Amino acid sequence: MAGLSTAVLAQSPDADAKAAEAKAAGQRKIDDIAEAAKLMTGPAANPECVWHGTRVVSLLWGEDLDTALRQLELYDRFGCPAGHIQATFRCFLRQGPPDPKVADAVKTRARDCWINPGSSPTPPTTAATTPAPPARPGTSNR
Repeated sequence: MAGLSTAVLAQSPDADAKAAEAKAAGQRKIDDIAEAAKLMTGPAANPECVWHGTRVVSLLWGEDLDTALRQLELYDRFGCPAGHIQATFRCFLRQGPPDPKVADAVKTRARDCWINPGSSPTPPTTAATTPAPPARPGTSNR
């Protein structure tokens, strides 16, 4: 019995690593909110407005409208500016779809647009901007 209680009380290294990872993720969220507050002025810079606002924009992009509307109710209840959500989502849409291969691309773009909703869109890479390969001698375009 004594060996059993010692084994139950001992934590596995995986549990310690997960706890440290969760703590680091929580600290990153706090740092992101603090950074936004430093870069902005007005009620949109309040921590509760930054958190709810970027969450609403991310949820709208993911087409989770029910959850987005519930978050928007809380956003309004905190007295956050409604126009900032619209400007942020417009900024998000102007930039086109985020890269699905990049981790947290939606959250990062939502935060960046929240901080500066008037930012210019990143030019997408298209066939028009990519130069055509040089033609080989003796061949035609047909």
